[in-house]
Amino acid sequence: MTSILTNSAAMAALQTLRAIDRTLETTQARVSSGARVETAADNAAYWSIATTMRSDNQALSTVQDALGLGAAKVDTAYAGMQSAIETVTEIKTKLVAAYGVGSNRNKIQEEITQLQAQLKSISDSAAFSGENWLQDKISDGGDPDDPDVVAELTPVTKEVVASFTRTAQGAVQVQTVDYVLDESTVLFDLSGGNQAILDKQAQLDPENPETRLSFSVFNLDINKLSDYLTEINNAANLDPDDAVEPISTEEDVLDIIESFVDKQLLAMTSAASSLGSIQSRIDLQEDFVASLTDVIDKGVGRLVDADMNEESTRLKALQTQQQLGIQSLSIANSNAENILQLFQQ
Repeated sequence: MTSILTNSAAMAALQTLRAIDRTLETTQARVSSGARVETAADNAAYWSIATTMRSDNQALSTVQDALGLGAAKVDTAYAGMQSAIETVTEIKTKLVAAYGVGSNRNKIQEEITQLQAQLKSISDSAAFSGENWLQDKISDGGDPDDPDVVAELTPVTKEVVASFTRTAQGAVQVQTVDYVLDESTVLFDLSGGNQAILDKQAQLDPENPETRLSFSVFNLDINKLSDYLTEINNAANLDPDDAVEPISTEEDVLDIIESFVDKQLLAMTSAASSLGSIQSRIDLQEDFVASLTDVIDKGVGRLVDADMNEESTRLKALQTQQQLGIQSLSIANSNAENILQLFQQ
């Protein structure tokens, strides 16, 4: 029925055009933002999941930064320890060269002195973010007025982020691993107690402090072999357990020095091994966190990202429908003109 009061065709065309406009607006927003779920109104469940997972990813990013900082500290200490091991190995080589050359050891000692200075330089330089794991105050310093008093150890514990876990509520928590700075891991004792690997004095009988000698890896001097010979024999006389035997030649002294240097090298190698284990653990966690972050990003993308191929195709179709809707509305609105023409005739 044709009516001048109600234009049903125009109303239908307008309703269709409104629906097309709403869909077109949604599609344009998706194309513009790249997301099909941008707000909770789009899809409350997906938006909630995506928001939570993005928050988790931010927490993982913080964990990754903490792991990186821990790795840098361990890497610095390991690099310094490795360099120190190479330097002490070179000192050992010089000691071997000192056999059989008699009193002509000045040149060899000059080289050893340079290597000893290099050891201190390595230790001083092995710091990251204000922390140096190769030197610290690991004893009470002993008694400055009585060199025979052995300093008491006061180990220092360092914590480094090495992994992370999730609580029962799903929150991210970092886990630390302890690295103890003591006489078996530190190169220099900054307290003056001389309890670290390189400044600790040789001791012929580990159970008898009276058999302690005056040299360490850091201050040994092969020009003083005769003095060391006297020290060693005096220590042998002071040892009630007969654990130390008297010696008679400077070559015997070199044997004792070389054995002591080997022992300290073994301690350095063990410390480097401990650092390497921590390195490996942190590296594994860094790789895992990076992979987990990527997986979460992909999962969130599957939930909320728009398929741009699909959305662009839909946009073209909706724009065409919009044009057709406008044409349909225009045709529907022309009915009133047709009625007017009937009365004019």
